[in-house]
Amino acid sequence: MATTIKDIAKKTGVSHSTVSRALSGNSLISSVTSERIRKAAIEMGYQASAAARSLKTNRSNVIGVILNSMDDPFFSGIVDGIDACAQEAGYSLFIAASQYDLKREKNIVKSMMEHRTDGVIICSSSFSAEQGRQLLRNQFPIVVINHQASQNFHYSIYHDDFDGSQQIARHLIALGHCKIAYLGNSLSGRTTIERFNGYETILKSAGITPLPEYVHQQSGGYAANGYSSAEYYLNLPMPPTAIMCFNDLMAIGMLKGLQDAGVQVPTQVSVTGFDNIPLSEYTNPALTTLDQPKRSIGREAMQLLLDLLGNNENNGIFEPKKKVLKGTLLIRQSSSVPPTPNHRQNLHE
Repeated sequence: MATTIKDIAKKTGVSHSTVSRALSGNSLISSVTSERIRKAAIEMGYQASAAARSLKTNRSNVIGVILNSMDDPFFSGIVDGIDACAQEAGYSLFIAASQYDLKREKNIVKSMMEHRTDGVIICSSSFSAEQGRQLLRNQFPIVVINHQASQNFHYSIYHDDFDGSQQIARHLIALGHCKIAYLGNSLSGRTTIERFNGYETILKSAGITPLPEYVHQQSGGYAANGYSSAEYYLNLPMPPTAIMCFNDLMAIGMLKGLQDAGVQVPTQVSVTGFDNIPLSEYTNPALTTLDQPKRSIGREAMQLLLDLLGNNENNGIFEPKKKVLKGTLLIRQSSSVPPTPNHRQNLHE
């Protein structure tokens, strides 16, 4: 049975209120008595109740983290950064995934409010404005990561997707490609728009007008979406020589789809990803991708939330803040110079 404050009071011969004050560091209790009580608490294996501490401090020391899904390895890097910063500050995480379901999202918000999380980090790009307002009405500090509707939130951390996509497009054009396709994820909102805009801007600046059919949107960003898109591109009258995929998962599916169709990557078609998830280095061929600073994004978001929490305690004014981080192009074996005409003919054989 767990040791209680009353047990410590009985052992030390003081009142339970004296024990409570001593363990909370109250200066009204003499140092000699406080030391005697703390020593007894350690010997008896006493552990303070998190619920009781929460009532006293009005803090739970728990941060809510809302994701779109648990099975996207991109977010594991971000959560790792959030958790590292949270642990250093004495916080734990309450993590939940909406699965793009508004009912689930509503239940998650309700649960986080009931558990009195101190703040919320939203990693779901499609998190609804309605639920955001619900949290704000109840005075929950919120930081969003890569959210498509930044106007609804005052504190945000973003990756520069426009710049990242430009880096990839420049790389492919420098290799000699002019038939470059973009495979997007229509569910990602602002993110896929920014990546498409980067692609389109660089192509236009190079005097390249992509065929409308080269821009293909899937309702999801998973490997299966990339796999099915391989057939789409191969069936075009003039297939692209390079395919820029929205993320690494779609690119991995694309690699598999092309290879199953007998198409060689990158000899016949170059493929690029985005995010640099751990698997991207071990595909065959290894995937050229954009390395997002995922852990840094997570740490920055958690640090911004800590700043908000500290500012609320001091009743200060905290100006809206938006921080943008840039990624780095990683050139691997899935991209190379465009194929010769003979290699291109093989795509339709």
